Amino acid sequence: MFQELEQGLKEKFPTIVYPEGTDYRIQQAAEKLSRNDIVHVILLGNPEEIKAAAEEHGYDINKCEIIDPENYDDIENMVQTMVALRKGKMTEDQVRANLKKTNYFGTMLVKMGKADCLLGGATYSTADTVRPALQLIKTKPGNKIVSSSFIMIKGQKKLCFSDCAINIKPNVEELAEIAIESAKTADTFGIVPRVAMLSYSTLGSGKGEDVTKMAEATARVRELAPDLYVEGEIQFDAAIDMAVGKLKAPGSKVAGRANVFIFPDINAGNIAYKVAARLAGYEAIGPVLQGLNAPVNDLSRGCNADEVYKMSLVTAALS
Repeated sequence: MFQELEQGLKEKFPTIVYPEGTDYRIQQAAEKLSRNDIVHVILLGNPEEIKAAAEEHGYDINKCEIIDPENYDDIENMVQTMVALRKGKMTEDQVRANLKKTNYFGTMLVKMGKADCLLGGATYSTADTVRPALQLIKTKPGNKIVSSSFIMIKGQKKLCFSDCAINIKPNVEELAEIAIESAKTADTFGIVPRVAMLSYSTLGSGKGEDVTKMAEATARVRELAPDLYVEGEIQFDAAIDMAVGKLKAPGSKVAGRANVFIFPDINAGNIAYKVAARLAGYEAIGPVLQGLNAPVNDLSRGCNADEVYKMSLVTAALS
């Protein structure tokens, strides 16, 4: 998958911005990306500190662009643009203070078209990465929430798990939006989506508030995206195993063949992707944020350079 992403990115050569330009993991990934002309890299921070960090670790970042928020030629235009975007929720002084923070500054570079996408979170929290994106880039027309997917990879097998990181207890409308956005994410990475709306019940075999919620969310997906293959509510075994699927959901185009799994809440999703990673040997790529007007993604603060590199490819591929 990643070789295909590399080749595709070389052809369109998007620009990715990293708010944490001095971080050694970011710099290691940036060196590889820029050296191989996969993307144009912008590192944010004090130029002397960034160059000193690169020299200390032996990274060649000469092909990377370095921008210092404290000394940016177009800062006045950026300030006025952000004041207008915040519509009275931030004073000009507050905007200027926030733009000294690389998470806000980087997000504004994306908003103003100076970069195509942003990858942060090596040192920033998820909230500090997502909040500026929600305030400035905002959700796509028709979308009300930001959600997330993990692309789960094992050999040639690729699955999509959602939402495992953002929405704690989504309602029917939110689940439908998560399902449709996750199908789009899956398609971007070569997964022809067959969506399973997961539950402890399959097509009425069980009862309960959460069963009803997943059944209603399935119906809503069918209304909003009638061409999308979706089944629910459905148990995981019926979704993934052909024999069980035929038994529990005969005639379904998804049962036994699902590859996009929508969990009823963050508890189930977060536990499931970590079980798949730790016990089944799947590599979890993500979280991939969905629903924004431009790609902004979040790293784990415990990430390594290889994870930064792969998430960079994923983020840039969405631009």
